[in-house]
Amino acid sequence: MYLVSWKLEFDSMATLYTHKSANIRKTWILMSGFMLIIGLLGWLLSLYFEEIAIFYIFMVVSIFMTIISYWFSDRIVTSIAGAKEIESPPTGGNQELYRIVENLSIAAGLPTPKIYIINDPSPNAFATGRDPKHSIVAVTEGLLQMLDKPELEGVLAHELSHIGNRDMLVATVAAVLAGVITMIVDLMFRSRIMNSLGGRRKGGGIILLLLLVAAILAPIAAALIRFAVSRSRETLADASGALLTRYPDGLARALVKISSSTIPLKHANDMTSHLYISDPLKEERKTSFIAKLFLTHPPIEERIKLLRAMSI
Repeated sequence: MYLVSWKLEFDSMATLYTHKSANIRKTWILMSGFMLIIGLLGWLLSLYFEEIAIFYIFMVVSIFMTIISYWFSDRIVTSIAGAKEIESPPTGGNQELYRIVENLSIAAGLPTPKIYIINDPSPNAFATGRDPKHSIVAVTEGLLQMLDKPELEGVLAHELSHIGNRDMLVATVAAVLAGVITMIVDLMFRSRIMNSLGGRRKGGGIILLLLLVAAILAPIAAALIRFAVSRSRETLADASGALLTRYPDGLARALVKISSSTIPLKHANDMTSHLYISDPLKEERKTSFIAKLFLTHPPIEERIKLLRAMSI
């Protein structure tokens, strides 16, 4: 039943941009949710210490980080990944990679994104950027060495599909904002604030209890923000990428090779793992029941099966 519904959804896609508007709306919802969470923490702290300036500081921080996440998230993510931009047009060994990206971009009706290389033997790739004119595609050295041309085209078409659908906008914003929430809560727990025994005012104990509950729930909310980048986006990007190359088996073969690799990604972390075509932390999540609840990638075996069904 799932296979039939997925094929019907794929057959009904007229362009790569079917979900662009929905993802733009989702980005604004994520940013609003982030400001609400940080504002709630600041409000509780200001009540506890009877200092309204704390609330204003938290709101300024939330607004500032929301702006940063939208305008500079691509730089943050590529810095975390250790990615380096190649020349445009390139010289040396990166010329074929550039030509593949350029040709696929023309076919997809997209501007050619900046291309980054990650010096890492683990095969993987991701896309980021706030819009197609400011987009980035990053691939690891391991991916370039492991895949042949049709397989590499399949992976790059998958990433360009994320760009066309604005998936990378909502995914990157989610990554940055979720990371900020987790960092703020971690600082709160490490500070004297969370070690206080009572407030300055009557009812301070209740406010402290609410603050503790909010601090515990905030990282869960951050995980839900990342989970808002639903697993269906990967399946849709697989389908859109196959539509672009008209060769589903290329991406299927690439996913087989990527999933069979046992080389860990050097700069893998929970903040950016959902951006990659294959979750670099998938082995860690297999051992945690809670982590499985927040998986942002469908099982890679399922993705391969669906792509091969398209070739029939």
